[in-house]
This record gives sequence, C-alpha cells and structure tokens, in this order.
Amino acid sequence: MPFHRPSVGEAEIAEVVDTLRSGWLTMGPKTQRFEEKFAAYVGTRHAVAVNSCTAALHLLFEALGLGPGDEVITTPYTFTATVASVLYTGATPVLVDTLAGYPNIDPEAVAARVSERTKAIVPVHFAGVPCDLDRLGEIAAGCGASLIEDAAHALPARYKGRMIGGIGAATAFSFYAGKNMTTGEGGMITTDDSALADALKIRRLHGISRDAWKRYTAEGSWYYEVEALGFKYNMTDINAALGLHQLDRLAEFQRRRLEIVALYDECLASVPGIIRPETPPDVESAWHLYVVRLDSERLRVTRNEVIEYLKADNIGTSVHFIPVPLHPLYQQRLGCRPEDFPNAVALYEQSISLPLFPDMTDDDVRSVCRSLGRIATENRR
Repeated sequence: MPFHRPSVGEAEIAEVVDTLRSGWLTMGPKTQRFEEKFAAYVGTRHAVAVNSCTAALHLLFEALGLGPGDEVITTPYTFTATVASVLYTGATPVLVDTLAGYPNIDPEAVAARVSERTKAIVPVHFAGVPCDLDRLGEIAAGCGASLIEDAAHALPARYKGRMIGGIGAATAFSFYAGKNMTTGEGGMITTDDSALADALKIRRLHGISRDAWKRYTAEGSWYYEVEALGFKYNMTDINAALGLHQLDRLAEFQRRRLEIVALYDECLASVPGIIRPETPPDVESAWHLYVVRLDSERLRVTRNEVIEYLKADNIGTSVHFIPVPLHPLYQQRLGCRPEDFPNAVALYEQSISLPLFPDMTDDDVRSVCRSLGRIATENRR
C-alpha cells in the first residue's frame, strides 16, 4: 500500500500526446487555457501558472518588493519551501507557534510578533484545513501587511463558504505529484490584483515583457525587452495538459477523498490511543492529508516505531512536517530553537500521515486501520 498514487486517466494522457504532437511543448496556449480555467474555478480575476508552489511563493515575495530589513510572519509547521522562499529575497522569516494540539498557525501569536517591519503574513492551510483568515486578515490590515496564503494543501478547500484562492492578497497552490490534483510538477498563483498579476507574469519568464512566449508564434515578434529581474519559473504546456483534465476531475477526486476520510473515522473511532484529525465547523477541508496523532499516555510505543510496524505490514506512511526549527540550516540562519515552539514540536512527535488517495479501495482503508488497530492494541499502556 503506497502512501500516495496519482490518478491519471485516458483524457490526461490523450491531452499530453496532443501537446507532444502539436510541436508546442513549453509555456503556450494550453498554459493560458489552464490559467483561465483555474481562475474561474476558484473565483479570482487572475491565475498565473508556474513550475512549483515554491516558485509561486518566491515570485510573490519578489513582486511585493520584499528585501533585507523586511519581515514575514509564518508558521514553523510547514515544509522548508515556505521559509526558504522568504530567505531568497533577503527578508527575514519570523516564526510563531501553532495552536495547541492543532497544526494551523496561532493568530494571537502572530499579532504578538507584528512590528513596523512586517510586510507579509503567510498562513499555511495544513492538510487542507483553512486557517482563521478573518483574524489573520484583520491583523494584516492593521499593520499594512499583505496576507499571502500558502495553499499547497488546500485545493479544493473553503473558508466560511468561500473558496480558498480568492480571500488573501494572493494565494499559492501546488500541483506536485502527491497533491489533490497534479500536473507532475507545477504551481499556480491566484489574485484579484491586476498589477500584481502583470508583475508575476513578467517575473516568471526572465523579466521579459508580458506574453513574451508569443514571440515564437505567428502573432508574435522577435523583439522583446527585459523589464525586471526575473526567473525561469514558467509552467509548460505538457504540465498544463495534465492540469486541464485533472481540474475537471477534482470534484470526483474530492468525493472519493471524503468517503475515505469517513471510513477512516469510522474504523479508527475505537482504536486506543489514536487521535483522529478534526476540522472546524466553519470550513471545508481539502483533505489533502489524513494525519492521526498518538496519545503517549495511552500507548507505550513511539511514533517512529509505529511507522516501522506499519512498514512491516507493507503500508506506506509519511510525516508532515519536520518543523522548521528542527533543521540545522534554520537553527543557524534564524537562531530558532525547538523549545521555542512547543506546540509544533509536540504535534510533530505524535503525528503520522496515513495513505489517502482517490484510487484507494474501501478494503485498502480497512487494511490500514486493522494494522494500526492491532499495533495500538498490542502496545496500549
């Protein structure tokens, strides 16, 4: 049982083959179609396709003009890309702890760290569960900072009925192979800010004037101008070909994820020492991950040992995430210590991500639960 397996159908394969036969492989008309389709899906004016969510975050921070002396408040409970993207600009990441027993960022801890140097606040919607965007938006507005959402896990998720992607100043999504929909590698930035969208489009392709990719088409021109210091962050039409049909299937994928989550909840309800994930009542999770926590007061086995027991039963798992303060680079660069983030570190030490992907069968889910149930029962205190 793998931890994840992407669901790719015949429509995606046919679209990729059509792209290969078209003679246009890099960013072009299919990328543009994907952007338009994605913007309509999340309900924003603009969507800018890039080659990863990391690129999306970096481009956003660059386009916002972040640099040395600026601060960006974010969570320690995230993948390295969130924090590294801030450092790329020369700005300083300011980490604040998660809520107690819950992996999303603590808004009041954010409010306590705001300063005159705060230029952006970056919540991460962990596992697809939206953060408290009302409170975070209020804090950002109060200090003149941009609310930039790291939604790598959060497609399709909703906050108080609103689709994630159109709430903050801008939102970054991931289409990595393990995400709820995939383009193999890829990312997207959504925003209602036309000036920001234009700046992003220029910076994603070497800073060359907008729609520079058209210079190789019949309607284009060989002449171009470099308007900003840019990067090679564009999506390709091969990736976009996958995305066009994956987006069509996203509702189908999500229905199956919800069925799997419900079955996990049912099967694990009576397993001793296993704490199931919870979702606040005013949000709809994307259920990118199903993360259980181990109750150390009821179990005499560590998280790492449980992972090895599951592995012996041929069940793949993962851990999301190793908190930023546990990595040597960030201890050195930011001076952060694990003990400064007790909530995040406690969550990390307790958490296991179980397999969750649309092609799982009900028998697959029950098999995972039987193994976890046996391990927990044999190791209860």
